[in-house]
Amino acid sequence: MRQPGEPIFTNREFHVIEESDDWIVVDKPPHLVVHPTVPNGTFTLWHGLRELLAFELANGGQVSIINRLDRETSGLVLIAKHRAAARSLAMAMQAGSVKKEYLAIVLGHPTWTQITVDAPVLRKGSVETSRIYLKQMVHSTGAAALTDFEVLERFLGPGSIPLSLVRAIPLTGRTHQIRVHAAHLGFPLLGDKIYGADEGCYLDFIETGWTETLAARLLHPRHALHSAFLSLPELGLEWRSPLPADLQKIVDMGTCSHA
Repeated sequence: MRQPGEPIFTNREFHVIEESDDWIVVDKPPHLVVHPTVPNGTFTLWHGLRELLAFELANGGQVSIINRLDRETSGLVLIAKHRAAARSLAMAMQAGSVKKEYLAIVLGHPTWTQITVDAPVLRKGSVETSRIYLKQMVHSTGAAALTDFEVLERFLGPGSIPLSLVRAIPLTGRTHQIRVHAAHLGFPLLGDKIYGADEGCYLDFIETGWTETLAARLLHPRHALHSAFLSLPELGLEWRSPLPADLQKIVDMGTCSHA
């Protein structure tokens, strides 16, 4: 059994996509925490960036992560390298000038090809009992949240389970927004421990780590979400990241479906 404070999984391998004097864009692997939350010594992307940018830091620079991803979410992360860039990029993010697209594998075959979800989101524990503090939900009193979804491919996964590869474009930036909206549509992300069919998976995972029992219930060891595209149109900048190997393997092994 995992001991208190022991990291569940650590992966130090992240890749630099592009870099300037003002910013750096990296491709984060799944299971790598972006920013330290507790002083338990777990290596995070922030620690790795401080090692990478040691020269800049020694000359008055800083590491400011602009778009934070959940631990299990892979893909593109934009980081400012000094205070002025951090302020400028944060303002661009707040104004919606940073465009983001994600790729996700969801359970089921949606009958629609494209849909926009306009459903406000808030923390579930603020309006009703929740065993998971961070769990969000759709609620009429929540903050406005919009997500565009597009089905790219429908296929059958292991055991002939219906799966779909979708593009998700968050038009607002709420916590867990894509995962909440996908579940709200009835098509939760593959491997989602919180918003899948049984939130008990998350509580069991925190207690025991990944087990054969959880593998049978979730089918994949992390939620299938990848930050695939970032752009700053006003500056003529854009970056792309293909599906990582673990998600591409699921798509490649799938059999075609005409659903």
